[in-house]
Amino acid sequence: MYSPKATPAEARVDLAAIRHNVALLKEHAAGAELMGAVKADAYGHGLVPASKAVLEGGASRLGTAYIREALALREAGVTAPVLSWIITPGEPLDEALEADVELSAADEGLLDEIAAAARRTGRTARMHLEADTGMSRGGAPLAAWPGLVARALALRAEGVVEIVGLWSHFACSDLPGHPSIELQIDAFDTALKLAEQAGAGGSHVIRHLANSAATVTLPRARYDMVRTGIAMYGLSPIPELGDFGFVPAMTLVARVALAKRVPEGSGVSYGHLHVTDRETTLGLVPLGYADGILRHATGRAEVLAGGRRRPVTGRVCMDQFMIDMGDDPLRAGDEVVLFGPGGEGEPTVQEWADTLGTITHEIVTRIGSRVPRVYKGSGT
Repeated sequence: MYSPKATPAEARVDLAAIRHNVALLKEHAAGAELMGAVKADAYGHGLVPASKAVLEGGASRLGTAYIREALALREAGVTAPVLSWIITPGEPLDEALEADVELSAADEGLLDEIAAAARRTGRTARMHLEADTGMSRGGAPLAAWPGLVARALALRAEGVVEIVGLWSHFACSDLPGHPSIELQIDAFDTALKLAEQAGAGGSHVIRHLANSAATVTLPRARYDMVRTGIAMYGLSPIPELGDFGFVPAMTLVARVALAKRVPEGSGVSYGHLHVTDRETTLGLVPLGYADGILRHATGRAEVLAGGRRRPVTGRVCMDQFMIDMGDDPLRAGDEVVLFGPGGEGEPTVQEWADTLGTITHEIVTRIGSRVPRVYKGSGT
C-alpha cells in the first residue's frame, strides 16, 4: 500500500552531531567569536534546521554566500547576525538591508550600489570589507584596498554605511606548512593596519580570516572571529591529520526498489561496463546522478547492504544504480547505506571523496532536492 511518508531515499541529519561539532570548534577558537557558514543549504544538510543547530552549538553569527539564503533564514525566524558575501548586480539589496543582513564589498562600485539602497530604505548598511590577501578570488587587491576603505569611510561619514568587519579568505590553510599561509596572514595584517590608520579600525570592527582548517591548526589566524564550514558538519578540514573529534552529521540511505537473480554473462546497466561472471543477485538502488551520486562512482564506490560492503555495479544512471549481492539475500524495501559516520561498517563521506578524487564538500552538497532531509537530535 502506498504511504505518503514512504520515500525511496533520505538523508538523515543528526542535529546533535552538528551542535557537538560547533561546540568543539568553539574550544579551538579559544575565545574568538564563531560564524557558522551555512551556504549551499548548510552544505546540503538543510539550511534552517542546520542553522538553528549551529547557533545552539555556540555560534553567534551565520554566513551565507547569497542574499536569498540570508533572507530565507530571516523568513524562518532566525534573528542572529547574518553576513552575505557574494553580491551580483540586480540582487535585492533593499530587502537585505530591511532584514538586517550584513553585506560584504570588495570594490567601490558595489559599495555605491549598497549605499544607494541604504538611502532608499533609510537603513544603514552594515558592511564587511574584503581584502584579497593572495587567493585571487574575492576581495580587493592590496593596491585597491586603500581606495575601498576611503570610499567606505566617506559613506560612513554620510551615515549610510557602518563598517563592522574586515576580512579575507585562505587559499591553502588545508595544506599545513604551505608557504602561502604565512604570506596571507602577513598580507591581512598589512590590510588591517592600513584600514586602522585610515580610521576604519577599532574594537567594534570584527577582523576575520580563519576557516575550519585554520581554526583547528592556526592560532595566529583566529583574530576576533573564525568562520567555520565543513567541520561543523563533522567532516575533517584536513583529513590527513585525522577527524579532530568531529562527528559526521549526514547518513545517506536508500531502499532497494528491485532485487532479482540474473545469469552468468549478464550485462549490467548502460554500456555493459560490468558483465556478471556468475549467477548473482542484483539490487536496484533508487538514487542516481540527478540526486548527486557522481557518475564516476561507477565500479568504484561501495555501499553497505545486507551487513556487508557492496560495489556500485555497472554505470550509475540518472535515477538509479545497481549493486551485486552475490548469493546473499536481498528484497525490495531493504535498506542500503551509501555513507554515514562509519560506526556500523558503512562507508564514510571521506571514503567516497577519496575514492572519487574529490573533497567531502562536493559529496554532501551535491545531494539533490529529491532526497528529503530527515532530522534527529532536535532541541538543546
